[in-house]
Amino acid sequence: MSTQSMSPVLLIGGSGQVGARAAKALRRLHPDLPLAIAGRDARKAAAVAAEVGGRTTAAAVDVDRGDLGLDRGTSFSAVVVLVKDVASNALKRAQADGVPYLAFSDFVTEIGPVVAHYIARPTRAPILMLGHILGGTATMAALHLAQELKSVDAIAIGCVIGADDRGGPAAQADFERYEQNAQAALVLEDGKWTWLRGEASARRFVDAGGVERVGQAYALPDVVSLAAATDARGVRVDIAARDATTGGVDRSTELVVEVSGRRHDGSGARLRYDIVDAEINARLSAYGAAIATERLLGLEGGPPVGPGLYNPESVLDPARAIARLETLGAQIRRARTERA
Repeated sequence: MSTQSMSPVLLIGGSGQVGARAAKALRRLHPDLPLAIAGRDARKAAAVAAEVGGRTTAAAVDVDRGDLGLDRGTSFSAVVVLVKDVASNALKRAQADGVPYLAFSDFVTEIGPVVAHYIARPTRAPILMLGHILGGTATMAALHLAQELKSVDAIAIGCVIGADDRGGPAAQADFERYEQNAQAALVLEDGKWTWLRGEASARRFVDAGGVERVGQAYALPDVVSLAAATDARGVRVDIAARDATTGGVDRSTELVVEVSGRRHDGSGARLRYDIVDAEINARLSAYGAAIATERLLGLEGGPPVGPGLYNPESVLDPARAIARLETLGAQIRRARTERA
């Protein structure tokens, strides 16, 4: 699909830590794709637009307003929301225009409004739920490994971030909202959905450098996505922060993706990916958002996605997604296979 005649992709929150990086990733992947960087602060949006370059404009947007504060008659090819769409106004706009909508900031406990709007207007627009850890990159890696197995028993995802990597204002607001409203982590244990709290939600895992970390489980959509896609009996996602007292500053982000199950010959196997990026977690998240956006628009991996309610595995091919991550600069290492 040619980008020459397309309307801009509206990136709401495009001047934030994830949004600016997503815009830059899309610019690298599609130099001629028109982009509109949108946020509450028009000057900040304009500065990011100038930095991204090419066919990039800026706009002031207020997600609390029914019209988003946009000029009447403006059109967009997709609405990518990298902040919490608290009143669903951006979703309503995408459905009214019949263009793809990407929801980036919804935990498992918050998907009700998105689902309800889809049910009310199921033929209007493709809606992609991408509240997954690091923009769905871990889910794609897990499914890529799972393709080697006849059956999957368990999937464990561990994310390691820097001690001071709390993200920008949007990410901080997400996790403050999570702590206030949820306070429990959804995991799948022995085939049963379980909500964990306190010490019960902790898990130890070994990071890409061989260091043992203590992670905390979160109620992220990866858990339900992967359970439905693989029929695994155990799925969880944990986030660990490095210890600030160990000295030095490590801004890198690591994903440890482990999948265990049975091969086609009946033997047990434990497969693992280590995905490392030298930047704060916003960049891997941005890569995931960019890969999903280009897929929705039909710029990579097939024709434009039609109306529907989707998780990333519904529209993305795991192998293509992994290759795309490497194109953008993520370091992906396949660990030695172990027998389970």
